[in-house]
Amino acid sequence: MSVIRLPLVVGDADDRRRVEQLFSAMWQVKRALQRDARDVVDAYWAGDVRRERDVKAWRAELGLSRTGLERRAYRHLERSGWLSDHVSKALVMHQADEVWAGVTRHLHPDASRQRAGRPKAGTWWEYTRVPGRARSHTTDRKWETFRLHGTLTGHLDTFRHHTLPLSVTTPAQAAQLTPGTRVLAQPRRMSVPARPTGRIPTGTTDAAGRPRTRAATWCDHTGPLTLVFAGGPTGRGDIVLPVRLAQGAGRWPYLLHYLDDPGRWHKIDLVRRRDPAAPGGWAYEAHLMVLAPGYASTATRIRRQQAVALQRVGGVDGNVSNLAVVSLPATLNPDDGGVCSDRITLTEQEQHTLAAGRKKARGRQRALDRSRRASNPQQYQRSRRQKARDERRQASALPPKAVTVPAGPRRTTATGKPRQAYRRDTVSTGYRSLRARHSAAATSAAEASHHRARRIAAALVSAHGPNLTIEDCDIRTWFRLWGRACSATTPGRLITQLAAECTAASGRLLRASTFTTALSQHCLCGRRVPKSLRDRTHHCDPAEGGCGLRGDRDLVSAALAAFTTLTDPDNPTTARLDHTRARTAQILFTQGLQEALTESTAPKSAPSGRTRAAADPRRNTLPRQRTASARRNAGPCTVATPDETRPAPQRPKAHTGTTRPHTGRPRTHIRDKS
Repeated sequence: MSVIRLPLVVGDADDRRRVEQLFSAMWQVKRALQRDARDVVDAYWAGDVRRERDVKAWRAELGLSRTGLERRAYRHLERSGWLSDHVSKALVMHQADEVWAGVTRHLHPDASRQRAGRPKAGTWWEYTRVPGRARSHTTDRKWETFRLHGTLTGHLDTFRHHTLPLSVTTPAQAAQLTPGTRVLAQPRRMSVPARPTGRIPTGTTDAAGRPRTRAATWCDHTGPLTLVFAGGPTGRGDIVLPVRLAQGAGRWPYLLHYLDDPGRWHKIDLVRRRDPAAPGGWAYEAHLMVLAPGYASTATRIRRQQAVALQRVGGVDGNVSNLAVVSLPATLNPDDGGVCSDRITLTEQEQHTLAAGRKKARGRQRALDRSRRASNPQQYQRSRRQKARDERRQASALPPKAVTVPAGPRRTTATGKPRQAYRRDTVSTGYRSLRARHSAAATSAAEASHHRARRIAAALVSAHGPNLTIEDCDIRTWFRLWGRACSATTPGRLITQLAAECTAASGRLLRASTFTTALSQHCLCGRRVPKSLRDRTHHCDPAEGGCGLRGDRDLVSAALAAFTTLTDPDNPTTARLDHTRARTAQILFTQGLQEALTESTAPKSAPSGRTRAAADPRRNTLPRQRTASARRNAGPCTVATPDETRPAPQRPKAHTGTTRPHTGRPRTHIRDKS
């Protein structure tokens, strides 16, 4: 299965009001179900004797099941006099199933023996998806909740661009056009298509031999794509929302893959996202689930096939500030290729963009704080400077100066709890607008980081192959110490996308435990070379019996990861370092390996090329991104770090980066707590 996002046009004020009421009603239903589930779960865990005697009977008595939660949803719908005006019984039932999925994760542990937290009610701003029900694939024209009607051909015929050649009449022909060609010309305010009328022949006859007909419905609509919701049992008719498609020819192969066959359409969820530029502050989308694999372009398939044909094995070393990759031919034959390495860090342009974005975010946060203080001055104290000014004016027999924005801390009780909850504060319209822009900017930055990770992962796999090995690290420990740096480089997102790209290219990103391999503490010759986290250069000293290899610590660890074997690929603790194979590769690729593992510490103003022993014209080039790390060598480390080579038999999973809690002054972040 795969999902395509279809933007919806909610231009009419009445339709927008009805959609907002639909989300409001469904949020009320979900909150009521979450509270019911929380109370039932608390009663379930409190009944120790009943649970030990007969757990099934105890759950049946409490109604702690999918059916029991659905019945509670039905009662909420029937007892309220207004919910039936906006939602249907099918929507309420499927919302109960969504809540039950969270309860199941709390009651039953997963494979790692971990349980989800206790069910709790969410907030209005977090409720962004109304789940729909799947259509019937055995009964024609049966959609119980949200329905998608129309065809891609009808959309093309209705909104055809005037410059499109007349020979292009089908979506398949539009998908073959060169990127940049305009296919559609959809207006800013798209009109709602009319419901089909008249009689439709059924293809059968009655006893008298006369052809039978039926009334036309939305299922007979063959025009532009349209989302239809029948509303509640006592609602005001159907909610009809036009769909806006991509207008350029470059996206039509993607649309053709998902929308060309309506028989594969399975389920639709109505989703909203914050958009300050949209009327009402929300943009709406239809997430269509299709019974087909995800789309991959022709260039992507060719790139992945070439990556498989490389027949290379590689290792990856994830770090807070960079991602190092080293690969060699799987046959360890120098005639099949050389050693190549890549190191991904933030370029100067990316650092500048990130700094500018953070500066804007800090400005918005300060503006939000000032607006909240100005709207709720009674909830804040005066700052020391303001108090000192009042004392000076009082000593000079001057009247106190009026303070419209107190700059002191928030008024709290004796226990340190705010006297008034943040959600009860009075906020202005400008505050709401700025908060929406701040949220939209954060979402945009996250999307940009996600696309950057996908591009980097695709380039790495195309250069090093899909068979890679990485240390099994817990990124959460990195964020506890270097959260700001991790937010900039996003190592977890890079590793996740790299694993997905390896799987898509018929390979796999294996994970090896650091406690069984200790990659950063070994050399390719098999000798153990202990290093602390502050040591960023690997040197196997010949004076101490070493081989003399000198290189970047991260690149050496990545090279060693390529020679890691796992007895069970799904269990990182079964990883072992094959020293014999690593030593053989060091002998065969002596010069090339030394060049690939040597990293210059000079700052680079622009990305440089990859280091490799032998140039291979068949290989794709990947930009290398390097910057100087002056802070890394700025003197003694202020955070005490334990020996990372110490075995930990009681901890099967490695936690790279685990150190003692930082004892310095904590950083203060201004956040919107409404």
